Amino acid sequence: CPPVPPFLYFHRTLAPATYIDLMHIGIPTYMFLHRCLSASTPSRSPSFFRALAVAVLSSATCSPAVASASTCSSSVGFVATTTTTAPGSMASHRQASFIGSRHASFSSTVSLPGSATERPATSLIFSSDEVAGAGLSPDTTVLVGKKSTLTSLLDDTAAVSKALGVEGDIKEASLSLITAAFESIGGKSGSASTFVPSSGGAGGSGNIQKVAFVAVPDTVTRNNHPLSVHSLTDSLGRVTPNKGDVKVVVATGGDEAVTAGSIGLAIAKAFPLYSRKTKGGKPKDDADRSIAVTLLDGSFQPIDDEDSVAAMSVSAEGARLAARLVDTPPEELTTTAFAAEAAAIAEALGDSVTYDEIVGDELFEKGYGGIHAVGRCAVEPPRLVILKYEPKTQTEETQTIALVGKGIIYDTGGLSLKSKTGMCGMKGDMGGAAGLLGAFSAAVSLNVPHKLTLLLCLCENAIGPSAFRNDDILTMLSGKTVEVNNCDAEGRLVLADGVNHATKHIENLDCVIDMATLTGAQLIATGKKHAGILTNSLDVERRAVDAGLRSGDLVFPLLYAPELLISEFKSDFADMKNSVKDRSNAQTSCAGHFIEDHLEPDYKGGWMLDMAG
Repeated sequence: CPPVPPFLYFHRTLAPATYIDLMHIGIPTYMFLHRCLSASTPSRSPSFFRALAVAVLSSATCSPAVASASTCSSSVGFVATTTTTAPGSMASHRQASFIGSRHASFSSTVSLPGSATERPATSLIFSSDEVAGAGLSPDTTVLVGKKSTLTSLLDDTAAVSKALGVEGDIKEASLSLITAAFESIGGKSGSASTFVPSSGGAGGSGNIQKVAFVAVPDTVTRNNHPLSVHSLTDSLGRVTPNKGDVKVVVATGGDEAVTAGSIGLAIAKAFPLYSRKTKGGKPKDDADRSIAVTLLDGSFQPIDDEDSVAAMSVSAEGARLAARLVDTPPEELTTTAFAAEAAAIAEALGDSVTYDEIVGDELFEKGYGGIHAVGRCAVEPPRLVILKYEPKTQTEETQTIALVGKGIIYDTGGLSLKSKTGMCGMKGDMGGAAGLLGAFSAAVSLNVPHKLTLLLCLCENAIGPSAFRNDDILTMLSGKTVEVNNCDAEGRLVLADGVNHATKHIENLDCVIDMATLTGAQLIATGKKHAGILTNSLDVERRAVDAGLRSGDLVFPLLYAPELLISEFKSDFADMKNSVKDRSNAQTSCAGHFIEDHLEPDYKGGWMLDMAG
């Protein structure tokens, strides 16, 4: 797989603070998912559609087989509209149409549970037109880029005037105010804003518009994205008002490492979809606005590239889907409602995708002892949701990839009950499943040439008379027995069944990718900006790190040494326990090795765990 920009991913910074330092799901699958599902020759310039790491992860050692690129569409523009309805409904979540200009729009309305009331939500418009979101009269314009790049942009009077829409008599005064605001940014990075008269605007000539700058550092260390997109997301959220249309102009400086997909992700994370805020007893309408985004090349000309526009749009759509699911409270997003979301997406994706599920006691009857035990006492039953994608065009390079997501829609800790403060935020324990659902949807939308199977392990780790207990011994789908010594180490139990299903029931499987909020120890191991990855392949590890740097959803490798660590799970009564005896002995890696131990013994393909805290 040539070094090319990767793909979507949903991360803990999906929106200001709400999302989750605690979530922290890293790139490998989201990003990875694009790095390998499509590719082109190394000699071509980087393109978002060129690489999907799933292909990278193929064969016994995940050899870098690649296939020819497939574009999002042959049409000039792409519009994706998402509508979220009451939990449990099967209403379509997305419909696509094509329009006659080079821009893509992603907008959403969010419905209140159990009602037909739709809440307005921020629409994102990604454009390669000379003026982002042609026809939009912004109340705010935000200029984004490295500090040195923005300095050069301000020196190009024609380019900055065009980007801001200031012309005629007001031009000189406006540029003077704008330059003064930018020069007020001290240090290597920061943000600043001012108000200037505008040639356009909602009310025509003479209106006032806000102009803001988001300046990121010129240089970063080797473990950060070149545009420091985490800072970009945070700053964009701060300088953008809650009301009014916004134009975001990103000056890339011509840096090929700054990919359209990474920009789409960073911007999407600043504008979440889910909200239950009210004003006067009615849903607040401050999110009913449009955000138009365009990229400028090294000469400060709009990047007129349909692939780049589609890359930004699809990245944003997948990330916002995942974020919306993570933000939704568990009373709304039950296992049944999550399954309905997946079913609706499968239906919207067309006949190349099939949907199936194993529900409730049927899981126990078929041997899924981990998933069933964790979810059996909740009001809504546990589920293993299975989506399969068969590309219409397959070649000898077509690979088979399994995506396995942890979907604990709420984690009380079970009978190993969490504290009153430690339990808050555990609605996000399904972030792995949410991230992979967004990735799967985007990959299929891009017509990737590889076979994908998405396995969502959906449970609520509740407490009640039928809850599984410490000291219980579970028989897993792998046939191995597990002595429970921590009911709050439930994610590895459901994923163990998930990976065994993949390696047992999917023919000619090349690679398994897990994504999970698996253990708080990850935060200690790799921090809040880098997901931890554990993989049986050094090649996969290197590709994952590269994909993270290109996407901005950063990852860092964890110790891989199963022969040294698996003894942490030794049990006197079963094949293994589900939690380590010594928390000071690489417990983050241990958590992953527990899951790995439930792969089918004769499976020789790649395996990778994308782990969050």
